[in-house]
Amino acid sequence: MSANQTVDPEDIAELIERCKLATTVSEFHGSLVGYISAGGRFPSGSLLDALQLEPDAAPNAEEQAMLVRLRHQTEAWLADTDLTFGPWLPEDDAPLAERAEGLAEWTRGFLGGFGLGGTGETAKSLSEDAREVLKDMATIAASEFELDEDVEGDEESLTEIEEFVRVGALLLHAEAGSRNAPANDTLH
Repeated sequence: MSANQTVDPEDIAELIERCKLATTVSEFHGSLVGYISAGGRFPSGSLLDALQLEPDAAPNAEEQAMLVRLRHQTEAWLADTDLTFGPWLPEDDAPLAERAEGLAEWTRGFLGGFGLGGTGETAKSLSEDAREVLKDMATIAASEFELDEDVEGDEESLTEIEEFVRVGALLLHAEAGSRNAPANDTLH
């Protein structure tokens, strides 16, 4: 993998499996996005340390470089004014129940990462809308989706919730992440 290549969910799935991390791809990505959105810093340079993920087998040098690329890639996507950011969720052709569970995992990860990356001041400085987004995300994270015979209606509902979560993450990043994060906190 070249130094400029985009990191994708399959790369992270391989890392999770090899390092035996107790997370899913969706939850991992949500954690990273939440951490960055809260203005989390990476003073040790280790993404796994920042997210408090303890690997059984430490990432090798290539995997560490991939995690640094993922961090920078995610920061760029969150800051992109074209709003191209999207949560890493199961593919659209995956079963609806799997996609719903992936969304709940992503949201749980986001909330955990936001808590790790933020401070008491971060929470106090949020607008009422941002606090409402966090509250709604907590509801989504705790939800057990009950899918019925109306697959088309469930599909539309899930798509609406996915869009809410995507836009909510961007709002929280705009409010907390961009003003709390230092210009460059990576140690070389």
